[in-house]
Amino acid sequence: MEVSVKRRLRLRPATPEDRTLLERWDAEPHVIAANPNDKWEWQAELAHPVDWRQQFIAEREGLPIGFIQILNPARDDSGYWGEVSEDLRAIDIWIGEPDELGKGYGTTMMQLALAHCFSDPSVSAVVIDPLAENRRAQRFYERLGFRFVEQRQFGDDICCVYRLERPDWLA
Repeated sequence: MEVSVKRRLRLRPATPEDRTLLERWDAEPHVIAANPNDKWEWQAELAHPVDWRQQFIAEREGLPIGFIQILNPARDDSGYWGEVSEDLRAIDIWIGEPDELGKGYGTTMMQLALAHCFSDPSVSAVVIDPLAENRRAQRFYERLGFRFVEQRQFGDDICCVYRLERPDWLA
């Protein structure tokens, strides 16, 4: 899937050729700070796509700047989200390039991801899980219409679960 919108961003599917780029972004201090305990297995994930997860590279004028993962948390084989309904989607997002932070690209990336999620009429809501200590991320999601649901421990991380319902997104 390829989508283009305002701010000259497009999402393209991540491929095995993006592994080195994603590994480099994983080593960036701002990415580590947002996901200190996440250990992505890029080689395996990119080489073996599954139908319940989509991974995208965000590009600005052809240059990769960030990553988005959209998944059906009910089908995620890791069981990360626990027992949830089939009509949810979960999003992971980050700007990988430090020089691209603070320019509004994250908002555009999320708008693209949300439009993609809600283009499926069976999707009723989207969930996200920023770290509990990351108030900046929480405010970002709140500005997009997400509402706080609960604080929850995922592995070693204390996170705030936020949810955006379809009617709120449409409004």
